[in-house]
Amino acid sequence: MLSDIVHLLADPVDGSPLVGADDFSRLVSESGHSYDVARQGYVTLASGAGIKHHGDSAEMVADRETFLSQGHFSRFVEAVTDAVNDAVDASLGDDNRAPNLLEVGAGTGYYLAHTLDSIDGARGIGMDISVPAAKLLAKAHPRLGAVVADAWENLPVRDGVIDALTVVFAPRNPAEFARVLSDSGQVIVLTADKGHLDELREPLGILSVEDGKVDRMLEQAQGYLAPVQDPEFIEFPITLDRASIAAQVGMSPSARHIEPGELAAKLQALPDTMTVTARGHLTRLARA
Repeated sequence: MLSDIVHLLADPVDGSPLVGADDFSRLVSESGHSYDVARQGYVTLASGAGIKHHGDSAEMVADRETFLSQGHFSRFVEAVTDAVNDAVDASLGDDNRAPNLLEVGAGTGYYLAHTLDSIDGARGIGMDISVPAAKLLAKAHPRLGAVVADAWENLPVRDGVIDALTVVFAPRNPAEFARVLSDSGQVIVLTADKGHLDELREPLGILSVEDGKVDRMLEQAQGYLAPVQDPEFIEFPITLDRASIAAQVGMSPSARHIEPGELAAKLQALPDTMTVTARGHLTRLARA
C-alpha cells in the first residue's frame, strides 16, 4: 500500500517529501502540492505538464496478466528475484532494516510481488506510466505502493533511498536511477536478447530484438552506473498454445504494429502448440 512507501516518495515538481493526508485519500508535499489517490489505490505523480504518454492499453495489460500468470517466464522471474536478494545482501550488510525496492515499468506487479514475497519486510514502489496497469499493480502485494509516473522524467522518489531497483523489458533512465540508489544499492536490468521468441517472428511478422542491446545500455549508463559483474545470459524453451501466443503478442510492442484481423488469421495458421526460445541478459549495476 502507499502508506508503506510514502516516506520514499518525492513531489515531482520540487522533490520535497510527501505524506499522506485525509486517510490517504491524497498525498501532499511540504511545498503544498497535492496529489489525489485513486480509489483503486494508486497515485499519479507528475509535474504541472502532466504525463505526455499513456503506456500500455487496457487490452495490452490484460494480455500481460494472462501470459505471465501462466508461468511462462518463471525462469526470468526467479533470476530477477535472486539478483535482488544478492543486491540487498550486498547493500545492507549487517544492517537489519527492511530494504526498499523500486521497479520501473512494473506493469501488473508480477515480478515485484514475487520479489517482495522472497524478502521479509521489504517494501516496494511499483512505477508504471500505464493507468490500466496501475489499477492491477496497486493490488499486486500488500507491501507494494503503485505510482503512475514517466520513467523518462525525474522519478518521484527521494535521493538515495532505494536498495535495489529493477527494470524488466522496460525503459531506463541511468541518471535518475543513480540518484535514487542508496550508496551501495544496485540496479538489476533484464533485457531481451537477439533471438528472443524468434520462432514467432516469421510466421506472425512481429518485431525482432535488435543486436547489441546490452552494449548500448552500458554505453548510455556511463558516468552514472557501472556493471558489478558480467551480464548473465538466460535461455530456456517455452511451449505455448495459440491463446498464449496471442497473449504474448498482445502484451508486446508488436501489438501496435499488427492489424488485429491479420494477426488472428496468422494465429489460426499456426500449429496447436509451438515450442519457442526465451533469451535475455540480466545485468547488475551500481553507481559509477
